[in-house]
Amino acid sequence: MRELTDIIMYHIQKQGFVIVSTLDSEGGINVSCKGIVGIDREGRIYLIDLYRGRTFKNLKSNPTVSVTSIDAHEFTGYTLKGKAEIIERDKIEGHIIKKWEEKVIQRISDRVIKNVQSDTKSFHHPEAKFPQPQYMIVIDVEEITDLTPTHLKKDKV
Repeated sequence: MRELTDIIMYHIQKQGFVIVSTLDSEGGINVSCKGIVGIDREGRIYLIDLYRGRTFKNLKSNPTVSVTSIDAHEFTGYTLKGKAEIIERDKIEGHIIKKWEEKVIQRISDRVIKNVQSDTKSFHHPEAKFPQPQYMIVIDVEEITDLTPTHLKKDKV
């Protein structure tokens, strides 16, 4: 496992979701969005999956995975590659489910506040219709790629 820096941990924690890429049995790539419930310095990322779709099927046969996180405002990002383990719903600890539910509530609250501040009348809150988590993906990070353009990295020093 690769140890994660404070910068990488902060970057990923502030994102609402990440892009997860997996491989099917024929080498085809599947890409989907997954919710973040945790990340630790030792190099583990904890994701919630709301569906038992292609990601689930792919990880069952091939645990190789990449997680990409982009901050479009800062023009920074990381891809973390590693191996995934599936934790079934009944084995997920209660505090993790509670943390996920709190994140969903926070996303809805942020959207409502933003709408009020901008005087937008929108009742579209897709998070409110999320199904219950089906399983958790625990990823042991083996490789890290900084996606920030080189000329911008120099500005961050």
